[in-house]
Amino acid sequence: MIRATSTSGSSRTVVFRNNFTEVEIDGAVHRVDILQNDRHLHLLVGSRSWNVEVLHINRETKTVGLMVNGSEMEIVLREPIDELLASLGMEGSVVAGQREVKAPMPGLVLQVLVTEGQQVLRDEPLIILEAMKMENVIKSPADGIIRRLGARQGNAVEKNAVLVEFA
Repeated sequence: MIRATSTSGSSRTVVFRNNFTEVEIDGAVHRVDILQNDRHLHLLVGSRSWNVEVLHINRETKTVGLMVNGSEMEIVLREPIDELLASLGMEGSVVAGQREVKAPMPGLVLQVLVTEGQQVLRDEPLIILEAMKMENVIKSPADGIIRRLGARQGNAVEKNAVLVEFA
């Protein structure tokens, strides 16, 4: 299931299901037929037809710019994991460009994979945090240099504790 919400005027939320073969609009479920040619799509939902051109995709912010029947719109995509993180209060706990990486939940630091002064790349593992009997790999939100480590192996941390600071 993927939830798409327009950020440009319309507040309508559309939920895509079953690998985009079904769509829920205003509580009603419809079958979707899609023809795709590169960045152009033709959608048929019931008796309605839409011509869609994908203008841009930003995977980091999960936003997509579309031209739908001649009208430009921006939508935000939310997957089930995004909904779960939001319900747990962990939405946006690691954002590219920030100077700190905070613990998304309380847990035990199993392993610190970096050192102070080390240069890291975006998505490089920094710390392994055990929470709720699961190991969670905390990754770097961006390229940078580790200025200070706030986490030590074997220590317990609270939610929002600063694990890593970037220079």
